[in-house]
Amino acid sequence: MILVRAEDADLPRLLKFRTDSAAWLGERGIDQWAKPFPATSLLASIRRGEVYLAKPSPAEDAAATITLDRVADPRVWTPGEVAAADAMYVHKLTVDRPYAGTELGRRLLDWAGDHAARQGAAWLRLDAWSGNTRLHAYYEAAGFTHVRTSTVPGVVSGWAAQRPTRIDDGHGLVVHVPDEKRSA
Repeated sequence: MILVRAEDADLPRLLKFRTDSAAWLGERGIDQWAKPFPATSLLASIRRGEVYLAKPSPAEDAAATITLDRVADPRVWTPGEVAAADAMYVHKLTVDRPYAGTELGRRLLDWAGDHAARQGAAWLRLDAWSGNTRLHAYYEAAGFTHVRTSTVPGVVSGWAAQRPTRIDDGHGLVVHVPDEKRSA
């Protein structure tokens, strides 16, 4: 599996990841992501180079997506936590249903922890839908420790967790740089 940075043209596919996941979660009584995500916000993340797509090959459709940045949600992470340690933050991790159960999500988290370590970050952090206990258990099984659940009114993705970063090539994901970008 390769990772490619998302481009503007990938926006419809990224929005489809979200709507497909929202529908699947809704069938299970979880209202996560039921509200449409602003495309302009996602496009800004794409343009900052923070959004990745996991693909079987460059020509195939994306199997998953992950956004990785240094932006801490101040409604979830305290100023003290942000100041105390360099961290990178996982957002919008989504695996397409045909790839569910293949450990692709776990491998993306491991890649993110490796990438964050190589960028000098001590922590890989994320927040998850506060009411999705199955997702919390998934992240805990992936080595994340629950820090707190935000009580700020209106925060629905307030379950905060983190794990230390580490160099780890065992994830098996390779960042793919298209030929035309290598020569630029």
